[in-house]
Amino acid sequence: MADDDRSPEEEFQELIRQLFGGSGGLDPEQLSALSGMNIDPAMMQTVMQHLQGAFTGGGETGISWDLAQRQALHIANQDGLGVTTGQRTDLDQAFALASLWLSEATTISELAEQPQTLTRGGWVESTMPVWQQLAEPVATSIADALTSALGQNAPEDMQGLVQGAGRLMRTVGGSLFASQLGQVVGSLSKEVVSGGDVGIPLMPDGHAAILPQNFADFGRDLEVPDDQLALYVATRELAHARLFRHARWLRLHVISQVTDFARGVHVDTDALEDLASRFDPSEPDELRRALESGALLPARSEAQNTALTRLENLLATIEGWVEVVTEQATSRLPSADRIAEAVRRRRAVGGPAERALGSLVGLELRPRRMREAAAMWRAVTDAVGPAARDALWDYPDLMPGADDIDDPAGLVARLEARARGEQPAPDELDDALARLLAGETRDDGDADDQGAAPDDHRPV
Repeated sequence: MADDDRSPEEEFQELIRQLFGGSGGLDPEQLSALSGMNIDPAMMQTVMQHLQGAFTGGGETGISWDLAQRQALHIANQDGLGVTTGQRTDLDQAFALASLWLSEATTISELAEQPQTLTRGGWVESTMPVWQQLAEPVATSIADALTSALGQNAPEDMQGLVQGAGRLMRTVGGSLFASQLGQVVGSLSKEVVSGGDVGIPLMPDGHAAILPQNFADFGRDLEVPDDQLALYVATRELAHARLFRHARWLRLHVISQVTDFARGVHVDTDALEDLASRFDPSEPDELRRALESGALLPARSEAQNTALTRLENLLATIEGWVEVVTEQATSRLPSADRIAEAVRRRRAVGGPAERALGSLVGLELRPRRMREAAAMWRAVTDAVGPAARDALWDYPDLMPGADDIDDPAGLVARLEARARGEQPAPDELDDALARLLAGETRDDGDADDQGAAPDDHRPV
């Protein structure tokens, strides 16, 4: 068949074949033929260029994390504002005094790295590796489901083409997700005040930071002197960073629980197939809106609810300790109570970007039991002091659990008994281990008795 005799649909398929082949050049005359399909050639050329870039840059997973970072930086850097010398000086002074106060409230040592003042773009660059780690399981699930759904809904005469382009279809889904993640992280960079503001260890290990521009926005309606607000925020940020640097196992513990939850996220295939069956290339925003709203993520399973409860208890335990230590360190500040309440409300409600993140990955990173956890840490501090309290972070098996948040008196009783040199009362695990060891001892004793049975032929 001559080129001139091809239908618009065949012209479109030829363009797709060129794209899959990575030839790089798209013929404008071929694009003009798409007018018979009611597709804007200029729009399609832009789409093709984006898809070619995604195809070459998505890696083995088909997900372009560079695209996510570029999108996030585009949003974060829109205002073009940097950190002024005055802002850096004021916050450096706040960090220095906060470090001294914090050392009086906790035995956990100072950071080795100097705290930073970051722009919004700097925060994006510092935290994107962790965002990628947290989001990759969900992105992979969406990319796989999109590949399957679009393949099942493609016309018969396009099946061979779709099957031969599985990697690109996967890349399209992964790149759409990466773009949405970039938008969420970029928007979040306009809300967070400090590195530990979200509650999970996003910053590199041992690093603390404040974003001056967002700090100014946070304090605008509080009617609190800037120097007091800076001291409180700096103390809280240092406490968070010190804890994760001291308990080096804690970072992996938190991230693994988040990713375990994320791996359980599955795409609502019925919703995705419905979207794919009526997908209109001239309306690409429909898929974007579906990702953004969380419409493709079904209700959480029972296993996910259990994983989420574990994660919420863990984050509450961390945030509760940070709150109590910050409270003690900033007791000299006249406005400390008012600032603390504002921080609690802000963490409980979350901002628009944090809610968008919940829609995107099905996870809300807000510790619902933070007040109860803080009450537990106060009871522990009053009973055994800061040193014994902070020693609970030395090893994973010492860290308080959900039962301790429910019943701080039990934890306090155990710690007080340990301080007196008493052996703690055995629990169910101790009893089970004792029974197991007793059974092994009896078995070994029986074997020894059988081996030592009288034998008339043994030499005396």
